[in-house]
Amino acid sequence: MYERSIDDLPTLWNRDSRQSPDLFSLRKSHGRAADHAADRRLDFQRAQAIAVAAGRCGRCRVAGAAGLVGSLRVVSTATSRGLSHGIAAYSLWGLFPLYWKMLTQVPSLEVLAHRIVWSCVLLVGFVEWRRRSGTPWPALSPRVVAVYSVAAVLIGVNWFLYVWAVTSGLVLQTSLGYFITPLVSVVFGVAMFGERLRPLQWAAVAVAAAGMLYLALSVGGIPWVSLALASSFGAYSIVKKQAPLAAVEGVALETVILWLPAAAFLGLLAWRGTGVFLRQGVVTDALLVVGGLVTIVPLLLFASSLRLIPLSTVGILQYISPSLQFLLGVWLYHEPFGRAQLVGFVAVWAALAGFTIDSVWFGRAPRLEPSPSTR
Repeated sequence: MYERSIDDLPTLWNRDSRQSPDLFSLRKSHGRAADHAADRRLDFQRAQAIAVAAGRCGRCRVAGAAGLVGSLRVVSTATSRGLSHGIAAYSLWGLFPLYWKMLTQVPSLEVLAHRIVWSCVLLVGFVEWRRRSGTPWPALSPRVVAVYSVAAVLIGVNWFLYVWAVTSGLVLQTSLGYFITPLVSVVFGVAMFGERLRPLQWAAVAVAAAGMLYLALSVGGIPWVSLALASSFGAYSIVKKQAPLAAVEGVALETVILWLPAAAFLGLLAWRGTGVFLRQGVVTDALLVVGGLVTIVPLLLFASSLRLIPLSTVGILQYISPSLQFLLGVWLYHEPFGRAQLVGFVAVWAALAGFTIDSVWFGRAPRLEPSPSTR
């Protein structure tokens, strides 16, 4: 009699009490979906509406009050979980130098190939597990494959640069690169999509550019690693704007595209007898294989946090990663950090503060650039 979907709950909830049979029938017919909406975390606001409706569609005010209290608990629990997942994801990315530093004896290109191969195996296995749990494989048209092929090349370049920089003792440059990534992406958005910036946003970009110029003039060379990391990911972000798949499925497809050349490269090294794998001990072999797990764990945490907390919160959390890299570079690895580096970093920090304040003031989330596939 009452043919409704869960999407109708917010509308029905706002109707007067005479429409309570609609709510009761909807709750009865979709009870299981309603009960598990918060756990599935498909839509945070919808989960709240479902929880409240579940109580309000009862036949007494006590049930309504219980539903309201239950909804608040769902919101609080989901928000806490999303926040913890986001912090964990960015903290793991920020601590990546500790892992890659253990592979300095392996050529960066070989490390990259192993990372792609083992990440692909785990990601495809995870997506297949989700498919068997009820989430279908996404449709792949030629256009989708083309878009993700370009994205795969860009993220491959980004991964290689990051691993090479860390193993070459340039952790501070990677930190600076990921600090300026949101600002570089803003510039790309203006240049390619005609996006408009407000005065404070333009000032933030100018301050960051001035800091980079001062750093380049002071040390006698541009921080090309920082700029290359930011630019490669900025271009990756532009391509991903056209990408229809979710985060996990998208990265899985990118690794599938890169898997064949990566596996062929490793096969060539093994045939020539110049590869490191199975030749430098079980510890090195284990570290290369675990690279796939190290890649996907923060990715899954990040994807979970995106579904549970606002983008504005995730946008602030993104600075955990380069901050940890900065601390590692200065305090653990004792990389050079003089007046020029200090001025450059302070300029970028000031620019990010200005950009974030402007975004919050005008009710917009800071531009979200911390892709799970960038480190």
